Amino acid sequence: MHRKIKSATRMLTLAVITGVFVVLSGCASTTTTDSLQSQIDAMKSDVAAARADAASANATANEALNAANAANARAMETDTKIDRMFRKTMQK
Repeated sequence: MHRKIKSATRMLTLAVITGVFVVLSGCASTTTTDSLQSQIDAMKSDVAAARADAASANATANEALNAANAANARAMETDTKIDRMFRKTMQK
């Protein structure tokens, strides 16, 4: 009977250790999952901010391009006017 008690005690100890291990593993994986989810959420927020910054930079670049095109058109008009004035002067 003494052997049966030892065997039962060992089985109970093994069951308790296994149970504790399973519970701790479950907590660790839940914590890991929560941590990963919070990192994913933070990355999503960073990506959204980067997209907004990129859209703003693109709009600013388009404005600069439009201004440069307008300045180029004015410069070409001025060049044409100066050229006409020079030709008139040469004809006299």
